[in-house]
Amino acid sequence: MPNDPPSTPLVAMGRRGFLLTAWPWRAVGYLLSTVPVVVTAGVPPALLGLPLLSAVAPDAALGERVFLAVLGALLVSGLGPMAAIPLARLERSRLRLVDARPTGSGHRRPPGRGVGPWLRTRYTESATWRELGYLLLLAVAVPVLYTALLSALIFQLGALAAPLILLGGDGPMALGPVKAATPAAALPYAIAALVLLPAVPYLLALVAGAQAALARALLQRGSGERLQAELVEVARSRARLVDAFEAERRRIERDLHDGAQQRLLSLTLKLGLAQVDLPPDSSAAHSVADAHQDAKRLMIELRELVHGIHPRVLTDRGLVAAMGELADRSPLAVTVEADLPGRPPGHVESTAYFVAAEALTNAAKHSGADRAGMVARWDAGLLTLEITDDGAGGADPGRGTGLTGLADRVAVIDGRLLVSSPAGGPTLIRVELPCDPNDPSSR
Repeated sequence: MPNDPPSTPLVAMGRRGFLLTAWPWRAVGYLLSTVPVVVTAGVPPALLGLPLLSAVAPDAALGERVFLAVLGALLVSGLGPMAAIPLARLERSRLRLVDARPTGSGHRRPPGRGVGPWLRTRYTESATWRELGYLLLLAVAVPVLYTALLSALIFQLGALAAPLILLGGDGPMALGPVKAATPAAALPYAIAALVLLPAVPYLLALVAGAQAALARALLQRGSGERLQAELVEVARSRARLVDAFEAERRRIERDLHDGAQQRLLSLTLKLGLAQVDLPPDSSAAHSVADAHQDAKRLMIELRELVHGIHPRVLTDRGLVAAMGELADRSPLAVTVEADLPGRPPGHVESTAYFVAAEALTNAAKHSGADRAGMVARWDAGLLTLEITDDGAGGADPGRGTGLTGLADRVAVIDGRLLVSSPAGGPTLIRVELPCDPNDPSSR
């Protein structure tokens, strides 16, 4: 926003009253503090790069040059990151002088404790090599840039003081490409230096802002890395939501099974006993009989509802037993073939079951099929489920939300759903679910 306070010198330079703000002084502080950093940072590259310097010696043999060049490259790439990482941490802290925006490290957290995991992580991530590039750039380019900047400032200061110096007769005096022997000859240069004096803070802010922008680009987490980290966090939060949803389904199923269903069963038994105690032809007996039948129908509906929320057989005995129960309850003749070395993680097992249940229901309702088959395999970290039927085919996600809903449910756990349903059949629904056998949630 135009009225927001500037976050960098480059932005502040375009605002009114720049010279009256703290930004010129912050730029000076950043530039002055860079000098000891560059002196310190230049030592490791200089030492590690000695073989490279020796390789360009005119009296060195070709084989010796190649050896020294390879040795220097190995030293810089092997040991350079150890100097670049602490320097980058210092530079991110120092960046606050001229950049009000937060700056985060691009390093990943090692997968374990100890030196080994730390080294493997650091040497395999791009942030480390960007920091090494920044170290080399700082050691090579900053001395040249600062020398040019200091020369320009010394020239301007000399031009301002030239008339006073020449009054004492210490002439002639070199002012760049020209020489001034008298105060009158040096006066135009002094006036020009005086007019350009307000531009000095802008020049310093420009150099500091450009250096800070380079440091931010190389030392903070890149946009691609930020996006990757955000996607990882989204995937983790999605997995947590899936687990929480499945846990809530199990809780609802347990509460209905152990609470409402048991009380309804008790009510049904009491109505049955009351019916026995009443005269068979009385109106009260007919009313109690109707209530008894209603209670039994409600029992069946509640049992189906509980089973649809989360079948107990899936929790107790696993996917293979639950698929067998689906086959027994289906109006189609269903064959089941399952080759599972163990129990998959709970969210994978639940997704596979409900996809199979929905696919069999759709086949029974819409395809006109007589037979169906279910095949489940778990190999190389992938649980594959195939549901086939001999119906009329023509299943199209565009004509309803059934297949689309299945695809969405599978996509939640990074799986995919493939459908082959030509007109005239048969229909094949294939589900592929990532399923790591080493997952701690595998049972």
